[in-house]
Amino acid sequence: MSDRALLYAATFLRALATGLMGVLLGLYLARLAFSPGAIGLTVSAGLAGATLAVLAVTLLADRLGRRRALLALALFSAAGGLGALLFDTLGAVLAVAFLGMVNGQGRDRGAALVVEQAMLPATTDDAHRTRAFAWYNLLQDVGHGLGAALAALPELLAAAGVDRLTGFQAALGLYALLYLMQAGLAARLSPAMETPARAERLALNPESRSRLTRISALFALDSLAGGFLGSALLAYYFHAQFGASDTAIAALFVGARLLNALSHLAAAWLARRIGLVNTMVFTHIPSSLLLMTIPIAPDFATAAVLFLLREGLVEMDVPTRQSYVMAMVRPEERTFASGVTHLVRLGGWAAGPAFAGFIMQFVALGSPLVVGAAMKIAYDGMLWGAFRRVRAPEEKLAKDI
Repeated sequence: MSDRALLYAATFLRALATGLMGVLLGLYLARLAFSPGAIGLTVSAGLAGATLAVLAVTLLADRLGRRRALLALALFSAAGGLGALLFDTLGAVLAVAFLGMVNGQGRDRGAALVVEQAMLPATTDDAHRTRAFAWYNLLQDVGHGLGAALAALPELLAAAGVDRLTGFQAALGLYALLYLMQAGLAARLSPAMETPARAERLALNPESRSRLTRISALFALDSLAGGFLGSALLAYYFHAQFGASDTAIAALFVGARLLNALSHLAAAWLARRIGLVNTMVFTHIPSSLLLMTIPIAPDFATAAVLFLLREGLVEMDVPTRQSYVMAMVRPEERTFASGVTHLVRLGGWAAGPAFAGFIMQFVALGSPLVVGAAMKIAYDGMLWGAFRRVRAPEEKLAKDI
């Protein structure tokens, strides 16, 4: 397999695991009688561990080896799944979530993305960079959708006479196995995926530093808003507000991830016509407005339709954002730029669920959806104001022609 194929396969397996845990975690912890606040803390603990891992790979991956970094991350995540299977007290679960970087957001936010996204631009040219990221993210979202479908495993096993808790434990074992398979793929990457020696002691040039500082500050706001809207808390919301079954929620997230996947190719097509920044902003704002309508939905069917419409738009900024960041810095700065932007985003994602869980418990069940959507709209306005005139190389070329 080529390096790009290995990267695509690895991210697909990781997405299966992430989609599974995104739906499973909230339901599993509810089965263990965890409160909404405790569920939010657990999600935050996993994201805090992921944040520390992002910091580590940002500073060390190029020096120690990208392939080794991916291998280590996969093994730690597999251990996290096994630990969640073995322990059921809040303190132990929080520790396992942190050390294993257990992701309850339903989307891949981990340190492996930092390394893979720094590798991917080297497999294509500027004109096809956004499309490469679109396919990369499409595979992630297909994996997220299929992983969400796997979250119905406990209910299916229960119908066959298996104890419900045992069914949850089987699903957690599958989560660990998926990460072990990813570790095997990471070990097969070629030496060509490593960073040149000249990039091991990195000094950003002033232009890259300025751009990275400004865009990272904006990403921090967006990610804090995103932390209010993770899949674990959304799954809990649909269950608590409407009494939706595990299977219905899993099916809903399957549909959402498939719409996310299709939207990535649409984003690459649109970006060629209106630009990366415009695509990011003018698809994101409508998705946030749709999100605000979910808490006033009268029933689960209506809420599900509104949620799916939102999911058809919300991820169109992902491949465009990734491509834009990689275009704004030099090739030897890509791991650092990817790491810094992921780090600030993970910081927000880690803080958001804890606040959202307590707001959900003590204010109103749907309040995190409204607060998170409003914050995202503010981010989009500031992003467009700051970067609408900063074009990627392929956009400058097209304008000149």
